[in-house]
Amino acid sequence: MSEKRPSLVSTIICPECGHSKPEVMPTDACQWFYECTSCGAVLRPIPGDCCVYCSYGSAPCPPIQAGRKCCD
Repeated sequence: MSEKRPSLVSTIICPECGHSKPEVMPTDACQWFYECTSCGAVLRPIPGDCCVYCSYGSAPCPPIQAGRKCCD
């Protein structure tokens, strides 16, 4: 049985201006900051989320997709 591979692309949607942009997620580190390429807002994870992809992305980070803890 093969393990499902996580999606490595997530579209981040800025809560400040609504701009969306597909980004390739890192597989070996959490991303705690993201600067919107439209308005310049610096996004940080919502409390309880491990990274900006889990808070603002169309897909959660690869470890979460795989059912593991992120960035331990």
